[in-house]
Amino acid sequence: MRPELPRIPQATTKRLPLYYRFLQSFHNAGHKRVSSQELSEAMKIDSATIRRDFSHFGALGKKGYGYDVPTLLEFFRKTLDQDEAAHVALIGVGSLGTAFLKYNFQKNHNTKIVVAFDTKAPVGGMMKSEIPVFHPSVMETKLAEYGIELVICTVPSRSAQEVADRLAKTKIKGILNFTPVRLTVPDTIRVHTIDLSVEVQTLIYLIRNEHIED
Repeated sequence: MRPELPRIPQATTKRLPLYYRFLQSFHNAGHKRVSSQELSEAMKIDSATIRRDFSHFGALGKKGYGYDVPTLLEFFRKTLDQDEAAHVALIGVGSLGTAFLKYNFQKNHNTKIVVAFDTKAPVGGMMKSEIPVFHPSVMETKLAEYGIELVICTVPSRSAQEVADRLAKTKIKGILNFTPVRLTVPDTIRVHTIDLSVEVQTLIYLIRNEHIED
């Protein structure tokens, strides 16, 4: 069971899976302990940021010793619910969606796309990258059948809100939205939007204005 935790900043939350991944690397390399400076050099994150992030969870390390790798790895494994498999649905199997199916979270064995939906798929389904793909007309039924709580949405922008409206009537709890549309959903559903064009424009701005601090 995941430990009860205080509310932590969203920026810290986004770094938790990275900490877990790099701690796994240290553990696999036989390291028994690691300092914030060593993590900083490996992750390219300021050591002060790492210590501040870890401070939200209490005393995870010891001054002069650093962090015990197996203990810290176990803590983040439980914090991130790595013992519980997360089954994901993909809606929209275009170029980006196809890439998701082929990749299918290969570095995270507890997260997996188990079903997908696309307007070009038959109602009875077809297989693509070993994943069943169905027509959206049976989406609600299949989401319930597969016990889906998280959806990745890569549909065309014009269809995004319509899909969100349908998802709002199901039991899903999260949408990873790859459309530029700001989706309107009930408070029971959390939406994370990744607009690739905005990310690229932001990066271009930053590299052309290097005097601006992160």
